[in-house]
Amino acid sequence: MPTVNDILNYLETLAPRHMKMEWDNVGLLCGSRDQTVTKILVALDPFETVCQEAAEIGAELIVTHHPLIFRPVSAVTDDTEVGRSIRFLCKNDISAINAHTNLDCAPGGVNDRLAQILGLTNIQVIDPSGTDDQGRPWGLLRMGEAATQPLPQFLATVKSSLHCEGLRYVDAGRPVHKVAVGGGACADGMLDALKAGCDTFVTSDVKYNQFHDAKTLSLNLIDAGHYHTENPITTLLVSQLQATFPELTIHISTHTDCTHYL
Repeated sequence: MPTVNDILNYLETLAPRHMKMEWDNVGLLCGSRDQTVTKILVALDPFETVCQEAAEIGAELIVTHHPLIFRPVSAVTDDTEVGRSIRFLCKNDISAINAHTNLDCAPGGVNDRLAQILGLTNIQVIDPSGTDDQGRPWGLLRMGEAATQPLPQFLATVKSSLHCEGLRYVDAGRPVHKVAVGGGACADGMLDALKAGCDTFVTSDVKYNQFHDAKTLSLNLIDAGHYHTENPITTLLVSQLQATFPELTIHISTHTDCTHYL
């Protein structure tokens, strides 16, 4: 059976470590590289409930997008959720791997998946950071084309495709055709989207002033939620891991977004 290190090495072929942002924390954050793996739980987040779910199904490894340890940890105690999660994983011999901004930037990663889920065509990297060993450009944001349509029609597509309870958006008075996407908090990239010729930008965690700026700049800006813009990568990771390690049992977490709309 494969080890944690075997899984890590494979994931880093999909999302090489050098593609991460310099401030990020990726890779094996808890556990042993030598641990044998028979079951994996894949989730967007390594929340305490996800760690408990992994133990319940007998998984030796959790693979997540967001890191278990993001900010420096000064103590590992029961006083914080991160501390409780780390202690729980260690007690139950469960390792934790994540691929975060490296998976956002990688070809075929979070933002390519988001563009595909929204039905965009002619998908390209906006302002590439480099090329991978296959000569494919990589970078954070993607753009693609949709059939020219009124914004309300595209909003309905976004909501249904990503299974959102609701959207926040600003209507800049332009039809939708050339669309930029950035899963998670990518609204700071709106000028890059405009420079690339996009009329619409789908992302999340948009600030009040950023909506105002987008309207001033004549950019349709859509906030579809952090969870909903990034979670589609989990089903892809499950299928990729299962195809590469057919001897393993791989589950997708029941974890969902805790945000609701009245």
